[in-house]
Amino acid sequence: MSEELYEDAIVALARAAHGAGKPAGEGNSATIDNPLCGDRVTVEVTLADGRIKALSHNVKGCLLCKASASMLGLHAPGASRDAIAANAAALDAMLKTGDAPAYGSWPELALFLPVSRHKSRFDCVRLPLQAAAKALGETP
Repeated sequence: MSEELYEDAIVALARAAHGAGKPAGEGNSATIDNPLCGDRVTVEVTLADGRIKALSHNVKGCLLCKASASMLGLHAPGASRDAIAANAAALDAMLKTGDAPAYGSWPELALFLPVSRHKSRFDCVRLPLQAAAKALGETP
């Protein structure tokens, strides 16, 4: 795999593990597997007043999946469902087109731009956001 996918910033984001931890069982949770590579993500969200009060994730997967989950853990608390969906859409568009993420998106999305040249790795980055959407009761 190309070293461009594992730049220092991606490694640092994965190691930061924002929001990592076993779900406490206090919110809505969802688990999604990627059978092609073996990644598995469980996300639990607790809502209050239409916003995410807390988010935790447990990732058994590659560095890209862990970095994406960490990005989610960094930005989800306090965010609305619409904000999560908008950033998931910005990620999808960036991966498909290879263009920089949409204005107003989470800054860390740009770290995943090199993944756009490796279609087989798209789901590694998408999986945490898909699990969050499912935990929020939306179609991932």
